[in-house]
Amino acid sequence: MNIPRARKDALAIFQAGVKAVDPVHAIKKHLRLKGNRLVAGEKDYDLAGYDKISVIGAGKASASMARGVEETLGEKVISGFVITKYDHALSLDKVQVIEAGHPVPDEAGFQGARKIVRFLEQVEKKDLVFFLISGGGSALLPYPVEGLTLEDKQNVTKVLLEVGANIHEINTLRKHLSQVKGGRLAKIAHPATLISLVLSDVIGDDLDSIASGPTVPDHTTFADCLHILDKYQITGRLPALVVDIFNKGSRGEIEDTPKAGDPAFERTQNLIIGSSTLAVKAAAKNARELGFNTLILSTFIEGETRDVAKVHAAIAKEILSSGNPIKRPACVISGGETTVTIHGKGKGGRNQEFSLAAAMDIHGLGNVVVLSAGTDGTDGPTDAAGAIADGTTVSRARKLGLNPDHYLRENDSYHFFEALNDLIITGPTYTNVMDLRIVLVI
Repeated sequence: MNIPRARKDALAIFQAGVKAVDPVHAIKKHLRLKGNRLVAGEKDYDLAGYDKISVIGAGKASASMARGVEETLGEKVISGFVITKYDHALSLDKVQVIEAGHPVPDEAGFQGARKIVRFLEQVEKKDLVFFLISGGGSALLPYPVEGLTLEDKQNVTKVLLEVGANIHEINTLRKHLSQVKGGRLAKIAHPATLISLVLSDVIGDDLDSIASGPTVPDHTTFADCLHILDKYQITGRLPALVVDIFNKGSRGEIEDTPKAGDPAFERTQNLIIGSSTLAVKAAAKNARELGFNTLILSTFIEGETRDVAKVHAAIAKEILSSGNPIKRPACVISGGETTVTIHGKGKGGRNQEFSLAAAMDIHGLGNVVVLSAGTDGTDGPTDAAGAIADGTTVSRARKLGLNPDHYLRENDSYHFFEALNDLIITGPTYTNVMDLRIVLVI
């Protein structure tokens, strides 16, 4: 096997992982209809007992998830609307698709969220509502607490991204600045029956972190928000009203998000239909079929992307040196979501930066290929899902006059890999279960 073949195999392994978490297929796997009897996971529903069945939702995969519900329930769905990222819309029969901003919320998302709230305020006990949640749902469902502007929330999100806060920390603050997140949407929908179908994009499939948990009890508090501000020393960078809300909440002057045991959750079912684990397992299966000795490293990978890249490169070197933890031809796969602390003014994303950092660590190794890409087809504010690198990447770049250290220092991995024609551009995949990283040692 040579490097060109290995690069082709790495792309195929990634694509197999993405295909395994196709939302339409996942919906049909978890929702089964027989006459008026609906089985959702392990729960049964007699649809004859409901006056109306509607669909709402938010996330990068919400349009394709809505298509899965429409194809499963057919004419039983009366109406609905979902919010998804720009350029991620699909043509549906009953469900309207609203496009909005991600990762920074915008006015279109705010208007869509307000529409969802107004709709839920009108539902009654004999209504059945499907709420479709997927990655990006938190940014796509912006409905700030009273007195807070959308611009305030945008500023909070920007600051958190810049300092490298992880998704759990970002969502903790979002939940306490929102009228719908952190279980508050379920409270608005009560007493209707709510079935939340969830495509997980967070490590460990923590339901109260996925899209900031709009339909599940929230275990975080206002005190946690203050701790995050202190951890990253960002109090002075946030709007004064935001800090004031956290302080008042920590003193009990503002009601916290609903917790376990709240009546709002009595008629709510939360069902995970897809996750990073499913994608990683499918990728591993494909790798074995291609002839690789395959190891799933972890689906819980997080941390600074450059540090994570060093670890993956070190594993590749160990395989070459000792045959541990697996022998060649080897494939090591990991899932999860890393973070980038921005120091430069370049363009890129965590997957492209991972591949650049890894390329520098495997420089000169003629039998190693590294791929990192987002399953949603988007990496940071770019049109690339990620990038692919091998032991020749750095030398090829230098021949073009590119200094890898400079591009890494400036967080400019996009332009680095663009010059090498090594960006992975898939377009929208209409799914989202975090990232896949693939290391091949041949």
